[in-house]
Amino acid sequence: MTDLLIDDDFDDFAESDDDVGYEASASPDTEFESVYEFVDDHLVLLYARHVETKPGRLWCPRWFDHAEAVSRLEALWRAYESLRLDPATGMSVWWRDHADHHMAILMSADGPFEGCSADRGHNRPPRPLPTEQLTDRALRAAMSATDEEDTTDE
Repeated sequence: MTDLLIDDDFDDFAESDDDVGYEASASPDTEFESVYEFVDDHLVLLYARHVETKPGRLWCPRWFDHAEAVSRLEALWRAYESLRLDPATGMSVWWRDHADHHMAILMSADGPFEGCSADRGHNRPPRPLPTEQLTDRALRAAMSATDEEDTTDE
C-alpha cells in the first residue's frame, strides 16, 4: 500500500476568497507614528520614575541626542507595536523581555545617559569606543563574511 499524495489531495490547502493573505497581516497600522511619538506620548507616562532624586537612575530630556538611546528606544517601540497585537501575553512579554531590559540599561549610571540628569539636562554623549584600523588584508578577509582571495604580494 502506498501513501502517495496526488494533486487532488492538495485542494484542502488551496486559498479561498476568505483567506487573509500574509501581506495584509504583516504590517498592521501602528499606534504611534514614530519613536519620538512613542517615547513622548506613551513611554514617559507609562514608565514614570523618580529620576531627579534617585541616585544611579538617569534620564536625559534630550534622549534623541544619544545614538544608543535612540536605537534602544526604537527597538522598544517596534517590539511594542508588534506585541500589542497579541491579546494574551503580548504586553507581559513586552514588559519582561523589552521594556524592563532596555529601560534598566538606559537609566543605569553607566548607560548612555551617563553625565546627564533629568533636572540639569543634557550633557555631551561620550565619544565612540576607540578602534584602530585593521591593516592586515588576510586577517580582514578572514573576518569578513565574503570569501576574498589573498591579495598580498608574494
